[in-house]
Amino acid sequence: MNAAAKAIAAQGLARRAVSLGAVKAFDQALQFLLPVVLVRCLDAHTFGEYRLLWLAVGTVMALAPLSMPGALYYFLPRSDAPARRLYIHQTLAFVACTGVISALIVSPLNPWLPSTLHPLAQYGALVPAFVALWVTSCLLDFLPTIEERIPLQAFATISVALARAALVAGGAWLTADMGIILWLLLATVLLKLALLLGYIGRFHGWSRPWFKAGVFAGQFRYTAPFGLSSACYVLRSQADQWVAATLFTLHSFASFSIAAILGQVVNIFRQSVLEAFMPSMSRLEAAGEARSMMEMNARANVLVAMLLLPLLGFMFAFAADIVSLVYTASYVDAATVMRVYIMGLAALVVELSTVLQLLRQGMFNLRLNIIVLAVSVPLSYYGGVHLGLAGAAAGSVSALYLDRTIVLRRIAAISGVPVRAQQHWRSLARHLLWTAAATAAAWLVVRWLFAGSPHIVRLAAGAVVIALIYAPFNLRRHA
Repeated sequence: MNAAAKAIAAQGLARRAVSLGAVKAFDQALQFLLPVVLVRCLDAHTFGEYRLLWLAVGTVMALAPLSMPGALYYFLPRSDAPARRLYIHQTLAFVACTGVISALIVSPLNPWLPSTLHPLAQYGALVPAFVALWVTSCLLDFLPTIEERIPLQAFATISVALARAALVAGGAWLTADMGIILWLLLATVLLKLALLLGYIGRFHGWSRPWFKAGVFAGQFRYTAPFGLSSACYVLRSQADQWVAATLFTLHSFASFSIAAILGQVVNIFRQSVLEAFMPSMSRLEAAGEARSMMEMNARANVLVAMLLLPLLGFMFAFAADIVSLVYTASYVDAATVMRVYIMGLAALVVELSTVLQLLRQGMFNLRLNIIVLAVSVPLSYYGGVHLGLAGAAAGSVSALYLDRTIVLRRIAAISGVPVRAQQHWRSLARHLLWTAAATAAAWLVVRWLFAGSPHIVRLAAGAVVIALIYAPFNLRRHA
């Protein structure tokens, strides 16, 4: 490719990235706003059932697809039309089968159904039907993008997101009935399945063969390690929510799950920075420049810390005001849990998963996730029993620090870069100390001058104080 062709290709990729990013941001925004509506339409018990449903669906989605849809990124671009059709048919058959198995597991017909899910058993076949169809239709979240049909991916994602938000919010507003909400969710997933089947029929057809054992075995062998590693990581993030759902009432669990939404905000910050640095890090690693790769990772993490730590400090100081304003005072118990999570999320500014990926440490990452999961679950259970709702978050918080400690030492052993040189620890500490000082000052100012003010006024005043103290001494260094 000549320089002009490379420039055109880069511009095309950038446009695709921006388009997909905007679509995902829109979908995430709707997922964040929908519970804000539901807490004002549903009583605490019903909202707890709704959150329990999505916790169950999230766990199923961590396990059932086994990353088979995502692995098509590897298989489709290097295959001819008949092979692409075969891979797609096999993937669809796989997720349909695992969807049915998952439906049976969460069904009232399961004699070993966990007691935590018993509140959902009263809705009969609605929950299993929704789970089966949601797993089956997940292929639509990948296929158009893999085949570079970005407008179709945007249309499908936005259509399903809007339908889900409008139907669920409308049903909750008009009826406040979980049974009606489940019927509306079933309608949404049927729309998603129809779009998927229509897409496959339009661009690939349904011609035979639909399955070849040898081809499927190769597809599964390639995918399984990635799927298991991803599943363990997701289960780590969900383990404390299952502990909370098991030990406490649905109302308390709903408060706990609200606090867990905070992790989405952190991932938005981290992902946006990592996507900008990842290509350059990959080129450096390919050239054998491990120290230069680690230096770039350190720079990215300092940038994340500069932006993220003051936000976490603001949320820590004013968690009760944030929860009361956004989710109503009925769920103010989430504030304490949120503060515990924040202490753990602060460790995520030291992002190392991309380094492990570039160093080809997939099996190590799988073993690590299994070990950390085995440690975090007992810790969360012990904390929940002895320390209450906030204690149930202790497992995932401890797991984050254990994870970072082990990974830093592993990278040092592989790359030869000592732990002290892997990150700009002095810069990270500076941002942390300035955040602590700015947060403490903001809390004192609001406590003395705005004690009886509305939540929005207290939050605005706190944000202004933190910005005035933190920004002049930190942001200018990166201007």
